Amino acid sequence: MNIVARELRSNLKSLLIWSGSLIAVIVMMLSEFSAYYNNPDMAQIMNSMPKALMDAFSMSNANLTTVSGYVSITVVYVNLMLGIFAVLLGNSIIAKEERDKTAGFLMTMPVTRTKILIGKIIAAAINCLIVLVVVIGSLYLFTLKYNPDQDFYRFLWLVAVTTGIFEIMFLSLGLFLASSVKRYKLSSGVGLGILFSLYVLSVLVALSDKIDFLKYVTPFKYYEASKLLQNNGIEGTYLILSFIWAISFTALTFIVYNKRDLRA
Repeated sequence: MNIVARELRSNLKSLLIWSGSLIAVIVMMLSEFSAYYNNPDMAQIMNSMPKALMDAFSMSNANLTTVSGYVSITVVYVNLMLGIFAVLLGNSIIAKEERDKTAGFLMTMPVTRTKILIGKIIAAAINCLIVLVVVIGSLYLFTLKYNPDQDFYRFLWLVAVTTGIFEIMFLSLGLFLASSVKRYKLSSGVGLGILFSLYVLSVLVALSDKIDFLKYVTPFKYYEASKLLQNNGIEGTYLILSFIWAISFTALTFIVYNKRDLRA
């Protein structure tokens, strides 16, 4: 528990900055919704836009004049930010020992590397959970004035679950890269590069049916908010793929971290 508390304290400033930034982004996104809310003219404008453009940004099946429809197209950008947060958190919580020259001190503690890593992962998961609560809480509070129905709250619950899974997936990626890449400055860049590549891939998949099979490669296609809203549920195949991703990268992290020579 000392390791968990130590990591929570050291990441508090970053957590507060990210939480404040995400709240600000959500406020800005929802401030624009007043122009769409119950506005049939805006719905006609959106319907006249090219289908390819609408598909690329997961807007083709969303009714932007409703709270649920508007939130469904903003979730992808929130997920993108949370993916960045999770990758950087997973990377920093491992790599900072070498960055801050504290690896030697950590290794002198009467605990195994496995226990150290478990403590770090627990602390990182708590941070991810706090940020998730901030995001979902903000979406809940700032949509109250539009009197959303029960369908919206069921949709918001699905968003909370899938976004949490999405965070854990990229957290595990960040942990693995920090453990396996010798240069800690490089590992965060590689993680962000993979994240943005997967996002671009999700856009390309939406534009072409010929590469539709690649939707199983990018997590951005697993839990599209517009499909969650339509289907009112989560597809089992994507859940299985998500768990395989998270468990595989986490297991590899333990294997690599326990064998790695840490620079004090």
